[in-house]
Amino acid sequence: MDTTKVAAGAVLIAISSIILLATGSLDSGVPAILAGVAAIAMAAGSLLVGTSGEGRAV
Repeated sequence: MDTTKVAAGAVLIAISSIILLATGSLDSGVPAILAGVAAIAMAAGSLLVGTSGEGRAV
């Protein structure tokens, strides 16, 4: 397992989750475009974690 990919993917997922949850807050002031970027970053983080192991990616 590639620990660099897992670590980078976990960081992307964590930061993106925080941004998306902040977007749902009524008085957060987080713009919608930032939420879109966070969603793409979350997908990239999931891809990094999913392809970090040996064998087929799930």
